[in-house]
Amino acid sequence: MRLLLASSSPRRRELLTLLHRPFDCEVPEIEELRGAHENADDYVTRLAEEKAQAVAQRQQAPCLVIGSDTLISFQGQVLEKPESYEHFSQMMKQLSGQTHQVLTSVSVCYWNGHSVVASETALVTTQVEFAALSQEEIDAYWETGEPHDKAAGYGIQGYGGKFVKRIEGSYFAVVGLPLYETEQLLRMFEMTGEVDER
Repeated sequence: MRLLLASSSPRRRELLTLLHRPFDCEVPEIEELRGAHENADDYVTRLAEEKAQAVAQRQQAPCLVIGSDTLISFQGQVLEKPESYEHFSQMMKQLSGQTHQVLTSVSVCYWNGHSVVASETALVTTQVEFAALSQEEIDAYWETGEPHDKAAGYGIQGYGGKFVKRIEGSYFAVVGLPLYETEQLLRMFEMTGEVDER
């Protein structure tokens, strides 16, 4: 049974290798747009499911597909990837000295070659506390280039990790793929006999 990761993220690819299953990567083609009345939990869950199913529907043979999405929530506001330096600086000032939530959803679907016959999703919430940041630190971080494609403008596994005072929850979920939950979802499909065991 082929395993696919519906992602272009090198971070998710690196994490999935830790589960010791051979897999291929394909980029999902979906529109990542939050609904007008969609809360953060529903939004991140829907994106993970849509990513997995978009890649599954392109396959000609049975497979398992993993989709995942991560977003940052602060005081009820979803912080997306920075659109500009000004947007990035504003988000860093919001997070400075505060605790925010990192929401990561992982979805695994089984495609039988014709349709999605089973799908399971897990949502992981991690509390992340930031240190107080100076404008000089914010500017220097922007200059590294790291924030440009990161939710809320920072990556915990890179230069941005020095701003993180404390986390409560899953470090791997903050990076982009919760390993424990992903392993459990894969085992669920393997143990039900719905797909062949490896």
